[in-house]
Amino acid sequence: MSLFLDSLRSGTLLVAAELRPPRAELASADGMDAWIDTYHAVRTLTSRNTFVFLTDSAVGVPEEDNLRHLIVNLGDDAPLDRVVPFLTSKHPLDDCLAYADRANQHGFQSLVVLGGDRRVGVPRSVEHAWQLRQQIRGRSPDLALGGWANPYRDGVRQVDYLVDREFTGEFYLTQVVSHHDPAPVERFMNEADRRGLEMPGVFGVFYFRSANARTLSVLQDFIPVPAEALAREFGDGASPEEVCARTIRTMIALGARRFYLSNLPLRRTHETLTAILQLVGVTTGRSGVRDQGCGARGVGSGIREDNR
Repeated sequence: MSLFLDSLRSGTLLVAAELRPPRAELASADGMDAWIDTYHAVRTLTSRNTFVFLTDSAVGVPEEDNLRHLIVNLGDDAPLDRVVPFLTSKHPLDDCLAYADRANQHGFQSLVVLGGDRRVGVPRSVEHAWQLRQQIRGRSPDLALGGWANPYRDGVRQVDYLVDREFTGEFYLTQVVSHHDPAPVERFMNEADRRGLEMPGVFGVFYFRSANARTLSVLQDFIPVPAEALAREFGDGASPEEVCARTIRTMIALGARRFYLSNLPLRRTHETLTAILQLVGVTTGRSGVRDQGCGARGVGSGIREDNR
């Protein structure tokens, strides 16, 4: 049984943190420092009952083997049932299957399986992520598997993917969403409601640290970036935490109950997350996120659409 899946299905507000492992090409000293920061962030977050996602080649750049480092260096310092690794098909198929086997054997209960960006890096080992999930399901039937949806694409088509029997998963993550463009997200959620989708979804929220034009231009290759709106918002004096909290509040008003926050700093990760959630109107503690009256409907409620 997956603790993460149980939490998704409980209907309570859930806010997870997505962390990116150090890049594989970092020099040994820099890589070690980055991994120390990663270990500290994972330990701190999970000790406070926050779920942590660890990405795999998030922006087409090879990253260190997150499983190997976590298993060897974290040991019993962090509850692995609160860590959810990502796996993309941008590896040889045998390596992908071995990765899932290791995750299952070492106590990870959930795994997000994505296709990976076709435009950068090495080719995929399978055409679609559901094909990899099917093979993993045949080897590790108890491992809860997650897929992908993009609310900023055609909502009907996206829900088609999720209700298809070939999807092979118990939950899905979404492309990052924004309070600057909520209408497509609402259409996607309405379609999910209309179709009776019961699979829980976790909505992505990006932590924009500034409106630096060069940074936003780079990010636009991977995620939707409302650059002009962000420039106005930061120009009016909003902090990164306030910008992030506005997106969460907007999505809660639409009916979302589950989120993952992307691009949080590796240092002071928990403090940053806490500041965001206080602005949203919820509190955190060692028992996790406590909802203080944020109402929402029960909709079947990383990166691109072709992660499916």
